[in-house]
Amino acid sequence: MQFGQYPAPRHVVAHLSDPHLLAGGAKQYGAIDTDAGLELALARLSRLDPLPQALVFTGDLADKAEPAAYARLREIVEPAAAAIGAEVVWVMGNHDERTAYSRELFGAESDADQDRVHDVAGLRIVSLDTSVPAYHHGELSDAQLEWLADVLGTPAPHGTLLALHHPPIPVPMMPAAEIIELLDQQRLADVLLGTDVRCILGGHFHYSTYSTFAGIPVSVASATCYTSDPAPLERFVSGVDAHQAFTMMHLYDDRVVHTIVPVEPGPEVSGFPSDVRAQVEALSPEERRELLSRKDSPIYTGEIEVPGKI
Repeated sequence: MQFGQYPAPRHVVAHLSDPHLLAGGAKQYGAIDTDAGLELALARLSRLDPLPQALVFTGDLADKAEPAAYARLREIVEPAAAAIGAEVVWVMGNHDERTAYSRELFGAESDADQDRVHDVAGLRIVSLDTSVPAYHHGELSDAQLEWLADVLGTPAPHGTLLALHHPPIPVPMMPAAEIIELLDQQRLADVLLGTDVRCILGGHFHYSTYSTFAGIPVSVASATCYTSDPAPLERFVSGVDAHQAFTMMHLYDDRVVHTIVPVEPGPEVSGFPSDVRAQVEALSPEERRELLSRKDSPIYTGEIEVPGKI
């Protein structure tokens, strides 16, 4: 049941990024349990209603491109995705290597660009490989841009999400990342203008940020491993073990809503138990407004006590 004026979203997508898994349970920088961060994120999103129809991972899946790390990635993600009925969309990152990535995730070893198209109930999700072998910055070849233009030449029933690792946006909060940004971004913009791309999804920066590109919204998800502190003290770059998050996307016919979901749940200081929802649903819209919108409602004055309310 919807309590407001908008209908339910047509599509729900979980956007996760930069898990940086390591083989054998090794800790990243000797401190970050990358498996645990990813598992926490998947546990959090499995509670949502409605559940996501797709899990999009925008790159840096394995920190050192170890085959065992990709195997572990599948062990963690695929059962969780199957349990909620979600399709998994993998995207290449600068820490990934094409041969191991393609062999371990798709069963076909290849050193070619790892570009793929997914259909999720009429929503097209394009996974675009912006990686450059032996480098951390991003590039797109002429062949890739031609391929993308061909794919986008036919509109999808409910539009397209373009998922890539290197976001085509400025990075004013972390100038060091400009050195490893996507090069020649105007070439991509020329391809995207006038297409049905509704949003561009990226990672790479390890913090959540938003912009537009070629008139299209861009959403950058944080990381499930460590994150980048956008306001460090006397540090050129600072990676911290805090603020890990993923982004939920709710797609309506005319808009997309993005919500940052922290991986770690915080201590609750106020709230109502889940069974209150059924009681609220049983009320008329007018009764709900009087009970939950009025400032002097007995819910807020304490005249009505709700069991389990904090």
